[in-house]
Amino acid sequence: MRVWAAMAVGFVGLAGCAMPPEGVSPEDLKDYKTAVASIGCEMVTEADYLPVELQAGLTREQSTAITAYLLTAGEAERLDNGGVKLKTGACA
Repeated sequence: MRVWAAMAVGFVGLAGCAMPPEGVSPEDLKDYKTAVASIGCEMVTEADYLPVELQAGLTREQSTAITAYLLTAGEAERLDNGGVKLKTGACA
């Protein structure tokens, strides 16, 4: 039982230490968050992701990496429809 409790604490600690993706600047993160807020804070389909990438000047790979980072950091949440919702800043 103690082993599982220690592992759970370790996983929670790792989630709190999420690091931004390699090659993504603080300015990229800011631009991404601003772009997501401009489309209503939720990204579900290609029609949502493309304007975020264009506004923020990001590639699909960078956008995907930032989304994964924000999910890990607790700044975004998965939606039942398969999308993602930003839940900080202007989207709080």
